[in-house]
Amino acid sequence: MKLNNTLTGKKEVFLPIHKNEVRMYNCGPTVYFFPHIGNMRSYILADILRRTIEYSGSKVKQVINITDVGHLVSDGDEGEDKIEKSAQKEGKTAFDIARFYENAYYQDLKDLNIKSDDTKFPRATEHIKEQIEILKILEEKGFAYKTSDGLYFDTSKFKDYGKLGNINIKEQKEGARIETNIEKRNPSDFALWKYSPSASGGEKRLQEWESPWGVGFPGWHIECSAMSRKYLDQPFDIHTGGIDHIPVHHNNEIAQSECAFGVPLANFWLHNEFITVEGEKMSKSLGNIFTISDLKKRQIHPLAFRLWLLSGHYRSPMNFTWDAVLGAHKTLEKLIFEFDNLSKEDIDKETIEKFESFLGDDLDTPKALALLHNAFNLKKSKKTIQEMDKILGLNFSFLSKKIKENISDEVMELKNERDTARKEKNWQKSDELREEIEKEGYLLEDKNDQSILRKNLSSLI
Repeated sequence: MKLNNTLTGKKEVFLPIHKNEVRMYNCGPTVYFFPHIGNMRSYILADILRRTIEYSGSKVKQVINITDVGHLVSDGDEGEDKIEKSAQKEGKTAFDIARFYENAYYQDLKDLNIKSDDTKFPRATEHIKEQIEILKILEEKGFAYKTSDGLYFDTSKFKDYGKLGNINIKEQKEGARIETNIEKRNPSDFALWKYSPSASGGEKRLQEWESPWGVGFPGWHIECSAMSRKYLDQPFDIHTGGIDHIPVHHNNEIAQSECAFGVPLANFWLHNEFITVEGEKMSKSLGNIFTISDLKKRQIHPLAFRLWLLSGHYRSPMNFTWDAVLGAHKTLEKLIFEFDNLSKEDIDKETIEKFESFLGDDLDTPKALALLHNAFNLKKSKKTIQEMDKILGLNFSFLSKKIKENISDEVMELKNERDTARKEKNWQKSDELREEIEKEGYLLEDKNDQSILRKNLSSLI
């Protein structure tokens, strides 16, 4: 398998550190609100990667962190903690807010058929000790310094800072806005530990801990270094996330981990591109931040969104429109219906070999999907589709069964009545009964003198 490695800027042959086991860390959610559709693209990437690796016969040891402290509203070192701000706004504890939105995230994973069996979801708040231990090492080695508001990492002491994505630190410094913290030695320096107001007689935070530097809370970046090392060792195989993490968050992870332990953090880094909405960047001011729940409210099945996402390469920007995702919903529904009519013959080896080659070439899901559509058009076997679906995760077998289950007696009577009308060539009555059946959330497929009745895909949401 070849993967595009952000660290080198090249497509490289992937070889795991440990035989038959791949260790992977995926940057997880900050649980202060519902994840939006752009956030979920990262987890679809991680899922396709995991499924492809497992399909090849290797085990995947996967960690997705839960950020429940330390992520400030600026995505840097300034402003309020996102969790605390949300807690104050909703009149709840930080714990309640974090758990509520963490559970909402798990539901989105389930809705999108993202595998999470045996995945570890460590929380930042439950790994404060591990984070402090790394900070002590950084301070002892001279990479950390104190200011009046916390402990900071000195990026000038890591000569490779910015190597991920080849970030030009000089240009960043020249274009940097005026720092509110004039005690920082370099504009790119970042917080390792922030002091709480209570440390200087101010108000107590909802979440704060004792440390060698005073009462406070960890910076956003250190949790990933601590938890990835604890569960995957260092170096591990693959680190993934969105491209927005490259300039700061992921370069900061690399800096603190490599300076603390003298070895690489991860060998491969994969990053997915952004999703825009109707050609615009997602923002609260535009009111175009949508969630998986929003799709469901519009009667669009979450797996239709998965299908739509897979139609674009993970390294290509995608433009979300309601028409596009509705089209994907109708396409998925059609494929599910067609799946039931396929033969029970053996797997078509030639099709599967092509499929494997597409996924082995930097997870080329657009080509893999085109091959899937072609397989349906050529009436390939169910087993062939099921084999492809092991990676695509569109759940054809499950959904094709669900659309035929628990059909009400009333609707079955309407269907039988319509079959009789068709035999008698009473087309007007047949059309009227079809409309009545479809209003109940069912679809009909006419075959010779009989009709096949199924639920529509929206009814399974």
